[in-house]
Amino acid sequence: MLWLSLGHYGKGFALGSGLGVLLGVLTGMYLKLEWTLVWLVRLLRPIPNLAWAPFAIIWFGVDEAAAVFIISIGVFWIVFLAAQGAIRTVDRELIELANAFGFRSGHERIVKVLLPAATPGILVGLRTALGQAWMAVVAAEIFGVSGLGWRMMQASSLLATDLVALYMLTMALLYGLMDTVFIAVHSYLLRWKA
Repeated sequence: MLWLSLGHYGKGFALGSGLGVLLGVLTGMYLKLEWTLVWLVRLLRPIPNLAWAPFAIIWFGVDEAAAVFIISIGVFWIVFLAAQGAIRTVDRELIELANAFGFRSGHERIVKVLLPAATPGILVGLRTALGQAWMAVVAAEIFGVSGLGWRMMQASSLLATDLVALYMLTMALLYGLMDTVFIAVHSYLLRWKA
């Protein structure tokens, strides 16, 4: 069960955070794109990821894909808003300096200026999403997708609080381990700031 939940977690986190960073960077860079999507963001952002569960079951069935979808939704908004905000707060003088040194194309500007400057903000969003993804795992698995969340709900319905506590502790320890690894990666990626 643990490996199933880790698989759901990893795939959902990767998909949600990848799309979140991509769309967050694009909307942060291009004001017209942000204006185009602003109402869609305002409509969809407040919907809890658990509310998407019936749609996930209709679209994907009671399957791993449904769990990955629900976890991705939970992660996406956190990372999207963090990436968008990080790009928006990049010092405009850096962009002018990049233009002066000939970095005028969108690709050069993203790779050489915007992403390095926005990385600290994006990493904050990713770290927050690490914890949100575990909450989403439980939400995604309570509908019958095999994993720790499903086992936790079964134990809860049988009032087996010792098992529920064990599953909760397992998730907490896994999150703690992942957060520790993430902090090490974070420190490595931002070693230039020290």
